[in-house]
Parts: sequence; structure tokens; C-alpha cells
Amino acid sequence: MLFLVSFVAALFALLFAGGLSAYILRKKVDSQKMLDIAAAIRNGANAYLYRQYKTLAPIVAVIAAVLYFAVNPITAVTFVAGALLSALAGYIGMNISVRANVRTTVAAKKGLSEALNVAFRGGTVTGMVVVGLGLLGVAALYNYTGDVASLIGLGFGASLISLFMRVGGGIYTKAADVGADLVGKVEKNIPEDDPRNPGVIADNVGDNVGDCAGMAADLFESYVVTMIAAMLLGTIFGQSGLLFPLVIGALGIFGSIAGAFFVRLGKDKNIWSALNRGIIITAAISAVLFYFVSQSLFSNSLPVFFSALVGLVVTVAIGQITEYYTGRGTKPVREVAEAAKTGAGTNIISGLAFGLQSTAPTVVLIAGAILASYYFAGVYGIAIAALAMLSVTGMIVAVDAYGPITDNAGGIAEMSGQPEKVRNITDALDAVGNTTKAVTKGFAIGAAALAALSLFAAYAEASGLQVINLLDQRVVVGLFIGGALPFLFSSFTMRAVGRSAFSVVNEVRRQWKNKGIMSGKVMPDYARVVDITTRSALRELIAPGVLAVVAPIAIGFLLGSQALAGLLAGAIVTGFLMAVFLANAGAAWDNAKKFIEAGNFGGKGSEAHKAAVVGDTVGDPAKDTAGPSLNPLIKVLNMIALLFAALIVTYGLG
Repeated sequence: MLFLVSFVAALFALLFAGGLSAYILRKKVDSQKMLDIAAAIRNGANAYLYRQYKTLAPIVAVIAAVLYFAVNPITAVTFVAGALLSALAGYIGMNISVRANVRTTVAAKKGLSEALNVAFRGGTVTGMVVVGLGLLGVAALYNYTGDVASLIGLGFGASLISLFMRVGGGIYTKAADVGADLVGKVEKNIPEDDPRNPGVIADNVGDNVGDCAGMAADLFESYVVTMIAAMLLGTIFGQSGLLFPLVIGALGIFGSIAGAFFVRLGKDKNIWSALNRGIIITAAISAVLFYFVSQSLFSNSLPVFFSALVGLVVTVAIGQITEYYTGRGTKPVREVAEAAKTGAGTNIISGLAFGLQSTAPTVVLIAGAILASYYFAGVYGIAIAALAMLSVTGMIVAVDAYGPITDNAGGIAEMSGQPEKVRNITDALDAVGNTTKAVTKGFAIGAAALAALSLFAAYAEASGLQVINLLDQRVVVGLFIGGALPFLFSSFTMRAVGRSAFSVVNEVRRQWKNKGIMSGKVMPDYARVVDITTRSALRELIAPGVLAVVAPIAIGFLLGSQALAGLLAGAIVTGFLMAVFLANAGAAWDNAKKFIEAGNFGGKGSEAHKAAVVGDTVGDPAKDTAGPSLNPLIKVLNMIALLFAALIVTYGLG
């Protein structure tokens, strides 16, 4: 009976997403200019995803063939299923995002509350699709195979697609953003989303392929692989331990749907309070449901329930920590903004300092969660805490996807020449979008760390490792190599953004040689910049992807299972810390710039503002490319290790 709950919840999530999609699409757009701009963004986003999937298809086919012969046919089939479901989640989410954006702009004509409803419901579609497809995939394939181990292929497929979508989307969005900003704001002193900037459509496309499709694939992967890891570890508790992760996923969906109805403006008109209320209520409802289902499954239910409760507490707490270090007007962000008064150098130094500092409370929180959940239910408790955290993914993705929708809505308002009152509303929505994206990135990073730790425990069990000897020179070598991987990976992605942005800058400068563009008499060639950014991003994502796949296999077969365990441990620790640092520093620079643009420290056009734009330019690839890409990296490393654990034990040279 409880097993059927997972199917019902998954289908309900997809039906709910369908109903919200219909609600959004029924909204009429009364401006042809708005429709044309939205169509350009939509076409650019679809073109990027089409090329990306076309690029990835042969890679998926080759890996599936290797798994078919090297592991077993079932694993190959589940791998392809995981890849397809991950790609589908990103595609559906992005497609509603690029339709909700223009409707949010139209809704802004009626007021802030109406615009928030459209934007949030657009984001909720993405959230419900992610959890609906994720839970349906795990439940259906487990029901079909009857073997939890066969689901490892599903997790690997989701991980691989997530890695490429996060990396490729991150490179695209920041290359377009940095390229457009450098020549627009700094060289020409024109506002963001000015229609005379040839890079403006590519910038808006990037919001969707990076922050919407990329985040959807990232959290889809975390959701699926954590559920699989918890099921693998739960077999020691029998059928109850195996079913509990599926039921947690189902109840989290119901909690997220209920929480979504509480996202509405109060008398204070505080947008972030409305969104944050949805997260807190979702966590509270889920906690109550987890208590009752744990009682029905376990004779001694409290240890497992308390482990789940730890995960929900982390969900709320990590948002508070991230908001403190990145929220507009908070003490750290004000200090970063004030540092811009003496130039870009001091602005960058201040942002780096607070980004580094933010790792400490985040680590304390995650470390506390690990100790508490282990105390309650051992390694299984850690997996349950991670899964409970991810059970509210539907709400978290909804809040995250709200960001690119409102960002695009502001761009469409600017480019279509809407009245100031409309732009004021879209600006207010977009300003909160920066906070939501920062908070949800914090959630994604914390979830990735706990998910990777759960996979690490599953790998140790699959390899028969009771103890990992830190005095073994091979383990130490693995530890150092694993610790270095996130740094090397981040170097690849940051350099990729730099090279791609260089191409965008050159193209925008070339087009501006036509004097008619700046005078407004000639329309820029937006499509050419979109095409250049797309080709560059897809070319650049190959090297980081190869590094993630080859490193664990090479170390495992050359140095053995113990060395590979060292590599995984090193990558989890440094990858987690690097992700927190890069994401929070980047978000602090971004909101410091916006704090100045709100009229502080001289406002727009001041020397402080110009310095803050430089800091934001440095922070963009940090928070939207390198930082988020480390999430799938540490999970891919662990998934590959888990997948090839038996072969490494048998044939490894170590």
C-alpha cells in the first residue's frame, strides 16, 4: 500500500504541474513587441538545449554500450532512463519558464501580487516536474526490476546529464551576461537589458538554460541519487528501510504542494517573506507527515524520524545562513558595497573575505547534521537526513525558477518600453530573485554534500571497505588528487566563461561599429550572439565532463578501492567548501552592486557603481558557473565509483 503512495504522489505532482501550466498559458499577452522579444528568448533557449542534447546523445549511447557489456544490460537501460528523465525535467521546466516570463510582465500591469502569482506558479511547474519525474522513475524502475542495485544506472544517467547541463548552461549564461555587461554598462554606460545591446537576448536566454534547466537537472539528480543511496543503505532494516525513502519523497511532494498555496503577499508586500513562508510551511507539513509514516513502518520509529527532522532543519537553516551573507542590505553585503567606494580592488577583496567566511557556519551546520543523524540511525540516518532535505525539492526549485522568470520579465519590460510603474514592479520581483537564487544555490550545495556522503557510504559498503587507512600511501595520494579535482574543474569552467565572454564582447563591439544601432534606427543581430555563445558553451563543456568521468575510474583501477575512497573523500570536502565560497562571494558582489544601484554610496553611474560592476563581473562565473557545477561533480565521482565498485575490487591493480 505504501509503495503505491509513491506512484500516486508522482502522478499528482505531474498533474498539478499540468494544471499550473494551463493557468499560465491562458494569460493573454496584449503586446506584439513583447511577444516578439519573448519568442526570441524562447527560440534561443530551445536552440541551445537542442544542440546540447544532440551533442550529448552519442556520449550517452557510448557509455550505455560500455555499461551493457562491462556491467549488465539492466544497468545500461536504467542509465539511459536516468539520462532521458533528467533531460526531460530540464526541458519542460525551461519551456514553461520562457512562457511565464512575458506573462509576468503583462501581469505587472495589474500589480505586484498578480505578477508574483504568475512568476511563482511558473517556477512551481518546474519544481513539480522535477520531483514528479524523479520519484516516478525510481519507483517504476524498482517495481520493474525488483533490485535496488539496478537503480545505480538510473542515478548515473541523471548525474551525467546534470553535470553537462550545469556546466554548459553555466558557461552559456555567464559568457552572455559578462560579455553584455562589460561592453554595455562599462564601455557604453547603457542600462542592463537595453535593446541596443546585441548581447541582451543571449543574456536572457542564459538565465533560462543556466538557472532554470541547469538547476532543475542538478536537483533532479540529487533527489534521485539520494533516494537510491538511502534505499541501498536501508536494506539492512528490511522492507521498511527500503520503502521509507520512497514514501519520504511522496510525502515531500504533498508538503510542497500544500506550501505553494501559502506563497502570497501579506500586508507588508514583502516578496521574500512570501516565498520563505512557503519553504518553512512545506518543511513543517512534511515533518508532521514523516512522523506518522515512520511510526507505521518502524517499531522503533523515533531514531529514523529524528534523522529526517535533522534534514528539514538544515533546509531552513542553510537558507538563513546564505541569506545573511548574500541578501541585499545585510551587513556583509553593505560592507562589500561600501568597499567599492575606494575602487574595484577593495570591492573584490571584501567579497572574497565574506565568501571565505561563509564556509565556516555552513560547515558547522552540515557537520552537526552528520553527527546528529548518525547518532540517531547510523549511516542510514545520514542518508535519510539528506533525503528529507531533498524531499522539499519541489518547493525549492519553484523558488529558484522564479528567479529567471522575473529576470526575463524585467528585460522584456525594458526592451518593450513599458511604463515606469511596470518596470518598478518587475525590478522589485527581480531584486528578490537574486536572493532566491542565492538561497536555493546554498540549499543545492548542502544537499549535494549530504547526497555525496550517502553515496560514499554506499560505495564503501559495495567495496567491502570497513576501514579506510589514512596511513596507506595510496589513500593519501587519492586524498590529494580528489582534493585537487574541484580546483582543476573550477579552473576549466572559469576559463571557459572567460574565453566565451571574449567572443561575445568582440561580436557586440563589431556590431556597434554600425552607428545606427546606438541611435536606435537599426536593430542589433541578437541571433548571431546567441549562436556564438551556444557554440562556445558546448565546445567548452567537454573537458570538465571528461575529467569527472575518467578520474575515478583511473584511480580506482590503478591504485585500488582504498585509494578511490581517498579521492572521493578529498573531492567531497574541497568541492563542498569551494562551492559555498564561490556561490556566496559571487552573490555578495551581485547584491552589493544592486545595493549601490538602489541609490546608496552614489548610486548608478558613480565611481562606486563602476567598481561594483567589475566585482559583479568577477562574481558572475563564480556563483553561476564554477560554484554550482561542483555539485554534480562530487556526485558524479561517487556514482561512478559505486557503479564500478565490484569491477575495481576484482580487477583493480591496487
